Amino acid sequence: MISFVGAGPGAADLVTLRGRDRLAAAEVVVWASSLVPEELLVHASPDALVVDSAPMTLEDVLAVYATHPHAAIVRLHSGDPSVYGAIQEQIDWCLAEERDFEIVPGVSSVSAAAAAVRRELTIPKVAQSVVLTRLAGRTAASMPAGESVSGFASSGATMAVFLSAARPQELQQELLAAGSAYDADTPAAIVVRATWPDEQVVMTTVGRLAVDLDAVGARTTVLVLVGPALAGAAPRSHLYSPDYAHGFRRRSVPGTTTGRPA
Repeated sequence: MISFVGAGPGAADLVTLRGRDRLAAAEVVVWASSLVPEELLVHASPDALVVDSAPMTLEDVLAVYATHPHAAIVRLHSGDPSVYGAIQEQIDWCLAEERDFEIVPGVSSVSAAAAAVRRELTIPKVAQSVVLTRLAGRTAASMPAGESVSGFASSGATMAVFLSAARPQELQQELLAAGSAYDADTPAAIVVRATWPDEQVVMTTVGRLAVDLDAVGARTTVLVLVGPALAGAAPRSHLYSPDYAHGFRRRSVPGTTTGRPA
């Protein structure tokens, strides 16, 4: 069995219990030292063969799988493997080679970044959607038409921008392009290595984003959050309002209790 395990954002205790158990049982662990902290390997068996994929190509990784056809293998991916995890080509190989595999989800860096800045990303009447995207860059050919940062900026939704810190000016320009719902005062946050021991959080605005990204100096493991929801102020949610009924609670009458009788 090949288990594609989401390592989470970085902290060793933010891997899921299932991911931890798969690591403990693995005979072979393939991990990327450039993206996953070595502390995650504390969950692996000391007898496991540990292979660093940082300098490897896809073919190199697949060769490890092929060399161990009957082993319990963990491919440890950063964050959640469903987002920029590059696992689909590995899944295709497993299907073609009739290898059993599973995907163990992980805590996304988006969740970790939101926790680091202590903000909810969806606020009633402010933003009810979160867009996960990136600048095109060297992979421009893989970016579908209509999925540019500037295109998504027109929605005004909360945006989580991955893999784009190396081009601060371009990112800021895309966020402020014609038709954008953001302006120079729209809140933004720069989160570097969320949950790692050297985590950095810089609260800023779209108008200062390029300057602050340059000042931070990090080019990898950086997530940029953008949108008015980051301002923090919010109207009260209907969900827990006493005059809002749903399938588990009746509307409250002032002066009465909503508790069940003993």
